[in-house]
Amino acid sequence: MVDLTKYDKKSIGKLFDLAVLPKNITEDDVRKGAKDAVKYNCAAYYTNSYFWTPVVKEELAGSDVLIAAGIDFPWGVSPSIVKAFETEQAVKAGCQSLDITINMSALRSKMYDKVLQELKDFKAAAQGCLTKGIIEFCHATLEEIEIACKMIAEAGLDYAKTGTGQFDGLDMTQFMKMKETLKGTSVKLKVSGVKYPRPQNAYMFLLAGADLIGTRAAPDIIENLDLMREIGIVPPYKP
Repeated sequence: MVDLTKYDKKSIGKLFDLAVLPKNITEDDVRKGAKDAVKYNCAAYYTNSYFWTPVVKEELAGSDVLIAAGIDFPWGVSPSIVKAFETEQAVKAGCQSLDITINMSALRSKMYDKVLQELKDFKAAAQGCLTKGIIEFCHATLEEIEIACKMIAEAGLDYAKTGTGQFDGLDMTQFMKMKETLKGTSVKLKVSGVKYPRPQNAYMFLLAGADLIGTRAAPDIIENLDLMREIGIVPPYKP
């Protein structure tokens, strides 16, 4: 579990992935987002497609912010072979962190063998890059969350993630089901789709056991760290 007493406004950026995901983003939007990711010391930077990876590489050069992309984002309904090919192309383009959207239709139809195989294919195609499996919590029951988390662990992915952030968010009950299911495994927990008010909710998920928050609002959440400490949501900094 993350100890927030050890993080100041600079180091806490590593608990956030910054995402700039609207379909109609421009190159200027991509470059600005990359600059923000560096400024706020984020863990990774996501755009709406690895089409922008060359631009992102240019902007992130010299930083330790990971170049990231979503695979079959945001619906997750492409066949496994297509997802694997897309993953290979993203790696070839220079991506270092990859999030795959689980086929929720297959999961909810109890086609568990197909979901597990696509996760294994994704893991292989990622060629050692950081891997995250997205379960769209707002479209899943607690039982389906548990089943999907177990498959993410079996496939050897690095993170389970609570959503694409494109739909409704999650609640704490759903998060705790993920945490409970993955206890004792090596899989880390990423929360995406944090509801308003975002600063308060993001820090509550970190306090509850999230390892990483994915959000377009990372700069605002980080800027509000001191305020969250002042009102008692986040514990005092103890270097």
